[in-house]
Amino acid sequence: MAANGNGEFSFGKGTARKGLAKIQTAASQKKQSAICHDDSTPPVKAQTIDELHSLQKKRSAPTTPIKGTPGSFSPVSEEARQKQQLQSISASLASLTRETGPKVVRGDPARKAETPKFAADPSDHFSFTPTISVSDSSLKFTHVLYNLSPAELYEQAIKYEQGSFIASSGALATLSGAKTGRSPRDKRVVKDETTEHELWWGKGSPNIEMDEHTFLVNRERAVDYLNSLDKVFVNDQFLNWDPQNRVKVRIVSARAYHSLFMHNMCIRPTPEELENFGTPDFTIYNAGQFPCNRYTHYMTSSTSIDLNLARREMVILGTQYAGEMKKGLFSVMHYLMPKRQILSLHSGCNMGKDGDVALFFGLSGTGKTTLSTDHNRYLIGDDEHCWGDNGVSNIEGGCYAKCIDLSREKEPDIWNAIKFGAVLENVVFDEHTREVDYSDKSVTENTRAAYPIEYIPNAKIPCVGPHPKNVILLACDAFGVLPPVSKLNLAQTMYHFISGYTALVAGTEDGIKEPTATFSACFGAAFIMLHPTKYAAMLAEKMQKHGATGWLVNTGWSGGSYGCGSRIKLPYTRKIIDAIHSGSLLNANYKKTDVFGVEIPTEVEGVPSEILDPENTVSFPSL
Repeated sequence: MAANGNGEFSFGKGTARKGLAKIQTAASQKKQSAICHDDSTPPVKAQTIDELHSLQKKRSAPTTPIKGTPGSFSPVSEEARQKQQLQSISASLASLTRETGPKVVRGDPARKAETPKFAADPSDHFSFTPTISVSDSSLKFTHVLYNLSPAELYEQAIKYEQGSFIASSGALATLSGAKTGRSPRDKRVVKDETTEHELWWGKGSPNIEMDEHTFLVNRERAVDYLNSLDKVFVNDQFLNWDPQNRVKVRIVSARAYHSLFMHNMCIRPTPEELENFGTPDFTIYNAGQFPCNRYTHYMTSSTSIDLNLARREMVILGTQYAGEMKKGLFSVMHYLMPKRQILSLHSGCNMGKDGDVALFFGLSGTGKTTLSTDHNRYLIGDDEHCWGDNGVSNIEGGCYAKCIDLSREKEPDIWNAIKFGAVLENVVFDEHTREVDYSDKSVTENTRAAYPIEYIPNAKIPCVGPHPKNVILLACDAFGVLPPVSKLNLAQTMYHFISGYTALVAGTEDGIKEPTATFSACFGAAFIMLHPTKYAAMLAEKMQKHGATGWLVNTGWSGGSYGCGSRIKLPYTRKIIDAIHSGSLLNANYKKTDVFGVEIPTEVEGVPSEILDPENTVSFPSL
């Protein structure tokens, strides 16, 4: 049948099954191989289900998107690269006192088909010949799960970690154990000949000393615990988006949750960067499930977070709270960066479309995250930054947001960022729908979400910017004394930076019944390593050199103290911040206060003039 002009068909040459003629179309006559197309293909060349599964997978590496990244790869073979990685990880996990180091092998022991056969060819790069030793531990292998992707880490967490579930948004909801926050009283720093003179010690300092021997005892305990496991998770990542001052970090942990958390919080290497990663600059041994020995010198509880700056190592025992890793590395950067004349800062940072950068400092409850997140500006980072000769750079590759009372209306960017790949810590959710109740404090009030910074739509990738134009110090003054905004000279900026003032009000912390003033040097005293004046001097030098202006913004009360006055409305504060960004506030008329000597603008567009000066709003009782 041949096709005529009307699209009809006729029978042609050839016979089909059961003697029927083959049906052909005009198109099939041109290409005989397309006759009776039924999507059939030759069978796959796999003899087992495991072989079939191996065809399903394509090798890749988790990456942080970086514009302009070259696509070339080093000529090192996959086998040689993996062998180098395993040797490096084995060295990292080496015991200080055992006769032999650990035998590490790559892959999940649960996947039998992928587990190397140790008795196979000795030239196999996966094979390590066990040596006779006094310990049975030298006869076992520890499987290394190296830089797994979020999907792989989800599988590990849900299968092996109790309390890990997929929330309805797609995020991994998990539990951090008994500790749902940091343990600053359990943090220790090795005091040696160098750090004794460099670090800030004594009253007011966050650095509680320990000696080298005690650190090594705890390190041995952590390493022995990790080596006793069937598998450990290893992340090789970076800190600091400034490529000239990047720090390579390795995190060895026992939980998929910890690995995914650090995957989000640190900068993710590109495949070529991972191939040439080499020896890390700093290593974390997170054995948080295992307690320290309370009878060890310097230990006051079963929890210990130990920093050894000479060895470039950190040991975690007795706490599974992931924030210890994030803030531990931040402390390390507070030590390493000033040595390079780079100022490390506990601040938010954003940039306008014209390239103007602003730094936001503030303690909990001051609005740092809210005000630094601006749809009209690019987000460089929400928490940790460096200010060097090239400008500012984010230390991290992700954000760590508080979730208590989170709503789509108030924080749409954070709400939308809590999706597949994000980690939700200690939240409460519906058993059936897996919908999270962000108002529920049953586990803790310190519920958190960790997600890659590229989950924020207006994030600036790479997370770097020019020198800051404005330095904004935020304070939530519950006594109604500070004006909504003040322009500061350099000396005043240093005073308020070192004091780090805000006020706690009822409900912010347990036991707080009335407004309480609190101070945190450099707006992050828990993490600084040097004396606060050293960071302040560096900030003053950089502000003076690059012409940055200091501002003190009160997000607290006006018209009286807490209970009498009212909190300054957020739209007013945003108008003030907008005027700082635009530069219009620099050209405003100012009056100087008698007590603090700060300059108060007489008017700000969109803000009632009467609230700008506290003397106009505070009513004093008659004598």
